Amino acid sequence: MSDTISVEAFQQEVAAWLADHADAAPRDYGAICPPDQIEQGIAWQRTIRDAGYAGIHWPTEFGGRGLSVEHNGVWLLECAKAGVPPVLNMVGLVLAGGALLRYGTPEQQARHLRATLDADHVWCQLFSEPGAGSDLASLSTKAELDGDRYIINGQKVWCSGGRYSNWGILMARTRSLDEAKKHDGISFFVFPMDLPGVEVRPLEQMTGEAEFDEVFFTDVELPTDHLLGPLHGGWGVGMAVLTSERGHIGTSVISLERRLDQAARIAEGRDLGAIERQQLTELLSRGNSYKAMAQRQGPVASTAASLMKLGITEMMFDVAMLRGDFAGADGMLEGPEVSGMLSAPGGRIAGGSSQVQRNIIGERLLGLPREPRPQ
Repeated sequence: MSDTISVEAFQQEVAAWLADHADAAPRDYGAICPPDQIEQGIAWQRTIRDAGYAGIHWPTEFGGRGLSVEHNGVWLLECAKAGVPPVLNMVGLVLAGGALLRYGTPEQQARHLRATLDADHVWCQLFSEPGAGSDLASLSTKAELDGDRYIINGQKVWCSGGRYSNWGILMARTRSLDEAKKHDGISFFVFPMDLPGVEVRPLEQMTGEAEFDEVFFTDVELPTDHLLGPLHGGWGVGMAVLTSERGHIGTSVISLERRLDQAARIAEGRDLGAIERQQLTELLSRGNSYKAMAQRQGPVASTAASLMKLGITEMMFDVAMLRGDFAGADGMLEGPEVSGMLSAPGGRIAGGSSQVQRNIIGERLLGLPREPRPQ
């Protein structure tokens, strides 16, 4: 049976609980738990579960509270205010969970959903490939039917959490490009990461860190009951999962406010000249305009989100470069300024490249002609 608590009363309950328990949480690492925080992240997920805040809008038969997406939005907002992660890992609790709730068979739902809330099943996303990043439909990893199993061969890249996950959501081609258009013939699978023939390699970045992994599949045998959704219909499954989860605009505003506060503090202890003050003022003004845009957009994401993604990405790149300029010669030595400058270009790729965001803005918001597609 579902709870009947009002959104307002639930928000008060959540705020009070977080005030008492936020000290036990890991740092607010965002959507994806980094490898060095996985033990703390799992412990926090189980604390959330024990308190009744895991799967707030999931049905009660799968361990959720049976509340509304508005109740879940309150949880996200209050976690943002408290500076704690709302879930262990967005891939598991949002993407994999959302796909299983919408497309899973009863057996798949019984096997995975409660175990995901309990952090017994930890998930990674096996979508992007070396030749299929922003253009995901060009993926080439194959899943060839062979009796009661699929044989998986291929490679995935930019996989967050691959080395610590025991399950993944996999998109693979079940029809060749000769047989179907590239958006067709793709299927969606729940994938055990411990199968023979799976190799996970940390992917070292130019910062020296390895936040992501490469995953290689060599003649991996995957039972047919791991198919999620219709055969050859995986593109629709993936896109529905990526776009259907409704967020809360307050969380993005709070995150942006914190970034602006951090940007403002780079001037502390420095005697800035007129040009430097102008540069910093311009960046802060730009950030506040994005904040106003987010507040106008409302709680339901739209294509206008591409304006936010592009604008904030470019703003944070400029902030990192300005921080390096302010540091002078010290900005060439190992430290936070150098780390920030080396990390900044990655923001132009993550979550949809800046080039793709410009195409979306031009074609869907401004009504410009579509970019020519080579045959």
